[in-house]
Amino acid sequence: MKYEAIARSVHMSPLKLRQVARSLKGMAAADGCAFLQLVPRKSARLIRKTVGSAIAAAENNFSVPVEHLAIENVIIEEGGSLRRHVPAARGSAHPIRKRMSHIRVILIEKQGRYGSES
Repeated sequence: MKYEAIARSVHMSPLKLRQVARSLKGMAAADGCAFLQLVPRKSARLIRKTVGSAIAAAENNFSVPVEHLAIENVIIEEGGSLRRHVPAARGSAHPIRKRMSHIRVILIEKQGRYGSES
């Protein structure tokens, strides 16, 4: 079974988030949270909140213990972007795009719920 959580319109560019998200694929959910707590980047904090939300959803809605959960994938999608302008020389303006992202965390069960199936 798969469990997922989505954080929408996170104010950080997808490129910065993907640099951290690449290292989580296949990790145990608890180990992934512990790893993200040690990474000193804002993107790690945002992804950790989403992983924690997916873990809480699996525990509360489906009664799955944390030890049975693994991170299948962390998908970073492009969200909207705020368009701003900065003043430039000779009365002109240069555009700035403040990008946003959607973070999707997908968790799976490592083993069967009622035995030691693989």
